[in-house]
Amino acid sequence: MIIIPIKEGQNIDRALKQFKRKFDKTGTMRKLRSLKTYTKPSVAKRAKRAKAKYIQSLRDKENI
Repeated sequence: MIIIPIKEGQNIDRALKQFKRKFDKTGTMRKLRSLKTYTKPSVAKRAKRAKAKYIQSLRDKENI
């Protein structure tokens, strides 16, 4: 459960922003969206390898 303490005189918009930030960091929505559809383990592994390859290429470009 996410708890955002609101101080006296604090703007509600600021508290909502803090809530949204904390909620995004938990990854709840990403997890729910991924559970909506079934992905075969082989497809998940392929996507994971492709992502790793892409990140490695970015790191290689950075080190040049």
